[in-house]
Amino acid sequence: MGNTSLLLLSGGLNSVLASSNTSSSSEFVFLEAEQFEKFGGWNLDQQSMDKMGSPYLLAHGLGIPVEDAETEVEFPSAGTYRVWVRTKDWVAYWKAPGTPGKFQLLINGKPLKETFGTKGADWHWHDGGTVKVSGKQKISLHDLTGFEGRCEAILFCKDTNFKPVHDIAALTKFRRKLLGLPDHPDNGGSFDLIVVGGGLAGTCAAISAARNGVKVALVQDRPVLGGNGSSEVRVWPEGHTNKQPYPHVGDIVSEILPKIEKQKGQVLNGVEAKYYDDSLKLKIVQQEPNITLFIEQRAIDVQVVDNKINGIVIQHTRTARQTQLKANYFADCTGDAVIGFKAGADYEYKVENLMGSSNLFNVLDAANSEEVLKCECKDKSALAMKTEIGEYAQPFPRCPWALDLKDKPFPGRKGVETYGKEGLQSFANSWYWESGFNKNQVTEIEQIRDHNFRAMYGAWDVIKNVDKMYPNHRLGWSAFIAGKRESRRLMGDVVLDAEDFKSQRKFEDGSFPCSWGVDLHTPKKEFLKGFEGNEFIAEFTRGKEYEYGNLYWAPYRVLYSRNISNLFMAGRNISVTKTGLGPVRVMRTCGMMGEVVGKAASVCIKNNASPRQVYEKHFDQLKTLLNTPGSK
Repeated sequence: MGNTSLLLLSGGLNSVLASSNTSSSSEFVFLEAEQFEKFGGWNLDQQSMDKMGSPYLLAHGLGIPVEDAETEVEFPSAGTYRVWVRTKDWVAYWKAPGTPGKFQLLINGKPLKETFGTKGADWHWHDGGTVKVSGKQKISLHDLTGFEGRCEAILFCKDTNFKPVHDIAALTKFRRKLLGLPDHPDNGGSFDLIVVGGGLAGTCAAISAARNGVKVALVQDRPVLGGNGSSEVRVWPEGHTNKQPYPHVGDIVSEILPKIEKQKGQVLNGVEAKYYDDSLKLKIVQQEPNITLFIEQRAIDVQVVDNKINGIVIQHTRTARQTQLKANYFADCTGDAVIGFKAGADYEYKVENLMGSSNLFNVLDAANSEEVLKCECKDKSALAMKTEIGEYAQPFPRCPWALDLKDKPFPGRKGVETYGKEGLQSFANSWYWESGFNKNQVTEIEQIRDHNFRAMYGAWDVIKNVDKMYPNHRLGWSAFIAGKRESRRLMGDVVLDAEDFKSQRKFEDGSFPCSWGVDLHTPKKEFLKGFEGNEFIAEFTRGKEYEYGNLYWAPYRVLYSRNISNLFMAGRNISVTKTGLGPVRVMRTCGMMGEVVGKAASVCIKNNASPRQVYEKHFDQLKTLLNTPGSK
């Protein structure tokens, strides 16, 4: 029945099924949402895959219903099936009124009576009632609102008394058996270095290592490379590269980023996708003969013996197929320190007073033909047709389930100045729409992202419907992948603190330059009242006490684990304190860390040495490589 469904008899599944009435003759058809043949306007979201066991489809339409997701399934026999849909009411977590994530399940174009996305704050199996079917059927997810409806799986069961499990471990076994997936992962081969995480840090690490003769596997769980610096998140990469005494550190960063020089005062966060040029990064990686790219694959398990990683298991985010990869060395460039955490590496992370995550967004003027032409809206054709005949008005529905800002100040509201800006300039493309300051940025990222949505939609509702401003403007684009700033940090032989930057503490193994200030975020007091614990606008540290001069060379020893003997790290999960994270977390700096890690890995392989031994015994070799060009 193709890759979208599989029928199995329930015999042999009783140990993982919840119903006490399960019959061995029961018939199932199981559909993973991520395996639909056509996503339509729905987006694949893997951010909470570790917690949920599977990705899901998201109807991210900015208030305009998205095109149906569709697939076909062959039912094994005619008859009556009970339908279960795994979903949630995404605003119920806040006990907010309304159910904005409503959607229907269509069978051959006919909707079931039940509307989904209307119950429960947690992911659960929503009972859709029974339906009579036979033969081949087209199954569609039909969005009703454009406001973040979500579906993770659909189950048709001939036993109408059967109830699917909710426990994630049992559910994972259940789904894998129904999908006919093997009990053991496929063999994906052996490598010198496995880099997990395809943001700028991981991409640069993979390229750097490959160009120094290392056989590399690069694992990335999204369809694009670049992480926060991709078109999916659109945080503009900051940090100075190519500085003395190692002017070639930064070569690869400059090579894989578009040749755009940010002008003073220019805002490039959340701008058009072309500014981030995902295809350039992908092309350069694919041209490297020493890199095997595992795209849309997420690391789910780590195999460790005697404080040394032997292999990892990755899972495809669409097919759920699992693969085992082995290597001599590993680089954790995941941002959340996923590999180090699973391997038992020493780390620091306390869920309080964190820097939050952002979901950038922009707006467009429908009366401006150039903006309409460049529109990235999912209904671009319909918008263009209307504006061609002079229909410019862009109404926006009321959002009673969003943050209630009708009597509150917020960036973009008339008369409210934020960091020296007012109006749309302070509303859109702005880093400070940020939340999750006291939430777990790893396990609660869905709620953090959704709170950002509630802030964006609530503010736009007030601007459009209460203040009656910008009648021809609409939300143009918004990231559904959260741009994170802070989570787990893996500990190395040196743990860098902000005081080291400010005192210009010198290290003999200085390897990559830092140029960003000690930039730490907290909730902004002006917008705090009434939202204590649910803050949505950030403040940043600034002034002389957060400066350290123009440049600081951070030591190589922050780039490997102090207790997992073959683990490197690059990106915001390196060995720094909470305050030390401020200067190192911007992306050009993270990319340079990756370049250093890639070259250090080649020294390890040449000398059969550990990352620590590169510092202790072979640092002159690394220094030589740091002085050689990194780009082609």
